[in-house]
Amino acid sequence: MKKLLKRLLAAPFVLIAVIVILFEEWLWDDLQRLAAAIGRLPFFRQIESFIAGLPPYAALAMFGAPSLLLIPVKLAALYFIAHGQPALGLMAVVGAKIAGTALIARIYALTHPNLLRIGWFAFLHVRFLAFKIRIHEAIKSTRIYKAARRLRMRMRAAIAESFSKRRTLWRSRWEAALKLSRRRR
Repeated sequence: MKKLLKRLLAAPFVLIAVIVILFEEWLWDDLQRLAAAIGRLPFFRQIESFIAGLPPYAALAMFGAPSLLLIPVKLAALYFIAHGQPALGLMAVVGAKIAGTALIARIYALTHPNLLRIGWFAFLHVRFLAFKIRIHEAIKSTRIYKAARRLRMRMRAAIAESFSKRRTLWRSRWEAALKLSRRRR
């Protein structure tokens, strides 16, 4: 009876943890690649070089900055929700989370070597990664996670198939336009 009660009380927290971990897992790598692609643009390349060259504690400040920058967006979301526009507030929070995750992922990639030069950060980093691995393993063994992962893979395959068809459609239109322009010459 005690185990059943414990499982019932823990279920909502497990569900929330699964959602957070799935969100991070699904978006972190993709958003980091997107931010890296943006970082290859000439203007951003200079900014990234500057960030990568920061000394350890300046790198730490840069790593923490996106969290502070998102506070006004979160306050705006709270304002929208308090004034009867929950959908707009939710969109602001989700948009801030996605933008913040992309920014933090890129800044982390750029500052990681310098951050590890700070003794206490390196100590906490190792502990955090070990904790995260344990939590990931526990969550990945749940039925909820496995079902959500299967759904994600099916959705990803459907999206990829849709994009491949769309590319073919655009490619055929492009080729037809080229053929037409050649005839007119």
